[in-house]
Amino acid sequence: MSEKSRQAGGNYLVQGTILAAAGIIVRLIGLLYKIPMTRILGDEGIGYYNTAYEIYNIGLILSSYSLPLAVSKLIAKKEQEQKPGDVKRVFHCGIAVGVFTGGLMTILLIFGANWIASFIFNSPGSALPLKVMAPTILVFAIMGVFRGFFQGQGNMIPTSISQIAEQIVHAAVSIWASYDFMNRFAHASNPASYGAAGGTLGTLVGALAAFAILAVMLVKNRKHTPPVPSREKMSSYGDILRMLLLTFVPIILSQFVYQLSGSVDNSMFGLIMGGKGLSESERLSLLGIYGGKYRLLTNVPVAIASSLGASMIPSIVASRVRHEEKEVKEKIYMTIKFNMLLAIPCAVGMFVLASPIMRLVFGDGRAMTAQLLMLGASAVIFFSLSTVTNAVLQGIDQMRKSVTHSAISLAIHAVLVYVMLEHLNWGVYGLVIGNVTFALVVCILNWIAIGKVLRYHQEVKTTFILPLAASLIMGAAARLIYEGLYLLTSSNTISVFFSAAAAMAIYGILLIKLKSVTPAELRKMPLGTILLKLVK
Repeated sequence: MSEKSRQAGGNYLVQGTILAAAGIIVRLIGLLYKIPMTRILGDEGIGYYNTAYEIYNIGLILSSYSLPLAVSKLIAKKEQEQKPGDVKRVFHCGIAVGVFTGGLMTILLIFGANWIASFIFNSPGSALPLKVMAPTILVFAIMGVFRGFFQGQGNMIPTSISQIAEQIVHAAVSIWASYDFMNRFAHASNPASYGAAGGTLGTLVGALAAFAILAVMLVKNRKHTPPVPSREKMSSYGDILRMLLLTFVPIILSQFVYQLSGSVDNSMFGLIMGGKGLSESERLSLLGIYGGKYRLLTNVPVAIASSLGASMIPSIVASRVRHEEKEVKEKIYMTIKFNMLLAIPCAVGMFVLASPIMRLVFGDGRAMTAQLLMLGASAVIFFSLSTVTNAVLQGIDQMRKSVTHSAISLAIHAVLVYVMLEHLNWGVYGLVIGNVTFALVVCILNWIAIGKVLRYHQEVKTTFILPLAASLIMGAAARLIYEGLYLLTSSNTISVFFSAAAAMAIYGILLIKLKSVTPAELRKMPLGTILLKLVK
């Protein structure tokens, strides 16, 4: 392996962690601003918000969500082939595709919001917040090409900075507008719908802020870009567009099917529970707890997997162009292991401290909210793993398998959720169980496919078994510490923070004592050298 290859192989995890750190910050900001927003809107208002967001998310996926991945993958390939002219043409074609698909979807959602919200989701009150949020799709489409351009060059910093700025603006505007709209339209027929529209206004304004930042960075970057060599034989725009679409469409289908489970849940819940006599207000309140509390919390650690997956795709493409299959397997191994070292303890921590976490974050001491988090905590592990393995399949040109696996899992998911809602009467608990099983089936199918294509099998003992053992011990200790502190202080906040801090220290010590991580592996991980010195 060349020195350049070694540097690239070590750099992708660092760049991925920069993006993962930004993703965690973004999710934490999202979690923090949702706390006051949930209290302003109430469970019903947050239910309208989440339903509108699910519809928006499907529109985003169908039009432009996968553009950053597709553009970054093609640019990484052209960079390895040393074709700067083709890199520019990939960027130009990406913008053209983004404007067309993003603009078309924006128009469809603005004019079709009433029909979609009423007839598909049985939630007319979700139409207004959807209309407010719809133009964000066009902004995101163009912005996504900017992000894909930087990611394809192995630079995750512009994406990270823009994501954090986007979320800060998003949070500030959402809180202010939710409060303002709830008061301004307090005497309207459905003030919760107007309040939710205020929340979705933050999504649009945040995207515009991120777009402006990326545009400035792109202009500065182009000033330092060397001219295209006159001897370079560039691909035609038609060929570039064809390559982009061949990359873009399978990823869209994969992401669409993968993300569709949330919309299927909302739609089935609205129609089936409406048929059982639950009013729109009651249904949306339950969906507000499911989506605005349970899924919001479990999605925070999954941000790491999404970010590492996004950084891994161009890196795997570059290694495959160089025919370095050993390096591809090493990147897959390290990414999955790093992910599981974080996801497994997060899931266990959410399980053992479910009620204290719900009381701390949302001020919600109801048994049902804690039970939902306990029942669905394992989804953190399965969604993290399925997200990373989907990225591997996309990086090794097996995107059709990713689509097929998500479709199979979605079909199983829909049947299970229908049975649990219609025949078992499990209500919102059925949605949580379906959420877990959906990701689990995707994991199993992805593992089988990766093993066959690459002849690769993840090492099990130090990736899964030992971190799980350490996490179980950590979880028991965290619960005991929490109960002891709560008896002494009667403060949920103090007890949660100190028990969580102790849990992290206990888990880290156990990982080393059980030899789940070797010194060589620790050096390869982000901040690994510092962690190694600390351990010694």
